[in-house]
Amino acid sequence: MAFQIMLNFFIAFLWMFLSVSFNASTFIVGFLIGMLMLWITKGFFPGRFYMNRVWAVIKLIMLFLRELIMANIQVLLLIIQPKMPIKPAIFALPIVLEKDWEITLLASLITLTPGTLVLDVSKDSKILYIHALHYDDADEAIDSIKNTFEKAIQEVSR
Repeated sequence: MAFQIMLNFFIAFLWMFLSVSFNASTFIVGFLIGMLMLWITKGFFPGRFYMNRVWAVIKLIMLFLRELIMANIQVLLLIIQPKMPIKPAIFALPIVLEKDWEITLLASLITLTPGTLVLDVSKDSKILYIHALHYDDADEAIDSIKNTFEKAIQEVSR
């Protein structure tokens, strides 16, 4: 992937020198031409096309922003009620992520989302222990995290 990015930048700079125009618009055109060239020849490079990973990162950021907004609204609706009908609980989330940075990213995304907090990671790094401010159903909470954050992180890393 790093080789593809460097090659794309090289093609963009080469385009600037060949067109004898050293401004941002020429660089962008060269970068897009390089990206197209790399996409056409992607079968000759090991691994997947690097823009797939860039797109997966953008989708992960958008997913986090959506979940952040939704969680803020849910927490707000909980705390403005007179009796505050919260049901806090701690539950275990089994994970399939293997690398330390993937587990750390998942724990950070869960913790940054209002209403949830990662308390601990098991010794074998296969279970996250999470505190939830409002906890209705274990399977629903686990499926929600697995189908959003964990799946998006896997898409970025694999």
